[in-house]
Amino acid sequence: MNAVRTAVISDLGNVLIHFDNEIFFKKLADLCSFSIEEIASWAGDRQNLFADFDCGRIDPDGFFQVFRERLRLSLDQETFFLIYSDIFSVNPVPIGIMKRLSPDVPLILLSNTDPVRFGFIRSRFPEVMLFDEYVLSYEVGCMKPDPRIYRRAVHLSGLPAQRCIFIDDRLENIAGAERIGMRTVFFRKNIDLFAELKGMGLRFQPGETS
Repeated sequence: MNAVRTAVISDLGNVLIHFDNEIFFKKLADLCSFSIEEIASWAGDRQNLFADFDCGRIDPDGFFQVFRERLRLSLDQETFFLIYSDIFSVNPVPIGIMKRLSPDVPLILLSNTDPVRFGFIRSRFPEVMLFDEYVLSYEVGCMKPDPRIYRRAVHLSGLPAQRCIFIDDRLENIAGAERIGMRTVFFRKNIDLFAELKGMGLRFQPGETS
């Protein structure tokens, strides 16, 4: 008997790639009169700014201008966005696991991200671009855990929510997926993702898992 077809819908940041905004803050501090702590505190109080960028409600120029004016930066926009984006490193194990999934498994990326950072990732880390479909918050106009963005990913999978497995490193995003009926894997340090997915009935092609 054939196995029930299942889709995998995966987060990007801190699943397939690591990121550290502290790198961004440190580089900015080297270029202005504010400390890392002051910049991090200011950015932490501006979550709506980052959400607006992630949801496409503010364009890159507007995002840059807020930073430039508040931190009194003299650098150009291109340099700013290179500093802003160069905070990532690949997490090779889950990428290898995704590549080994059976070819009949729909594979969808679901990410809260903005056009600048996603463009950087696409250019710098082509090994991450292995998905059949991409559901990106700045294109959809909303972010996890908004149910609309999960429903978009489920729709693109061609399967009901109950036959979609969602992987994310944030519990609030896991809860959002479960509210619309998706199965979930909470990604955390030292997780055996291969064993988790295999235990949920997914099939893999032969190869190394790490």
